[in-house]
Amino acid sequence: MSILDKHKILETNATLLLIFSFLVVTIGGLVQIAPLFYLENTIEKVEGMRPYTPLEMAGREVYIREGCYVCHSQMIRPMRDEVERYGHYSLAAESMYDRPFQWGSKRTGPDLARVGGRYSDEWHADHLRDPQAVVPESVMPKYGFLEEKKIDGRYIGDLLATNAMLGTPYTDEMIEAAQADFRAQADPDSDYDGLLERYGEDINVRNFDGKSGISEADALIAYLQMLGTLVDFSTFTPDASR
Repeated sequence: MSILDKHKILETNATLLLIFSFLVVTIGGLVQIAPLFYLENTIEKVEGMRPYTPLEMAGREVYIREGCYVCHSQMIRPMRDEVERYGHYSLAAESMYDRPFQWGSKRTGPDLARVGGRYSDEWHADHLRDPQAVVPESVMPKYGFLEEKKIDGRYIGDLLATNAMLGTPYTDEMIEAAQADFRAQADPDSDYDGLLERYGEDINVRNFDGKSGISEADALIAYLQMLGTLVDFSTFTPDASR
């Protein structure tokens, strides 16, 4: 009996096909899942990664609320065309503090995993205010109202505390100083030394939307401007043992 004849038996016997399909799926699942039980951590630690600052966290909440992930992914696949267009492929560590992650499922607009520092704050403000004025072919709706919605970070400490409960390494000091750090990052004339001590020297500190007060646009631009900037890929070497 040839291999094709044996295969025909499986194709014509629904019960037998079900049994063998179950066996194949079970074996494949065990091969993928079993090794995970022997790893202390499935995410490779990468130098430079840190939790979001309070202002960036507030911006991320705006990003999620407005459904930006529906049209913009934050996950660059390890394919040549992706890497050449968007930059180094995404690392698991870059999403380790994301709850939920913002990988997305489609791209109506470009991937934003490496958008930080690619455009000026003014470009982002103009783009949010009137996307078609910056990118004529864009189908993105206008988000100019974000400039008018002022926020004071009243509950940002609670948000950090909640994320700390889920494993994000926010310290008690970070949570206690959350509202002060929130205000300091959007005001280059403030005393932001404490912010830099807690989160690192590379924090963007400035008036992001160019207007008085802290707006949702400030927070969103602060979040966008840090995306993809934490890891120095010129010195990054993947762990070959993983």
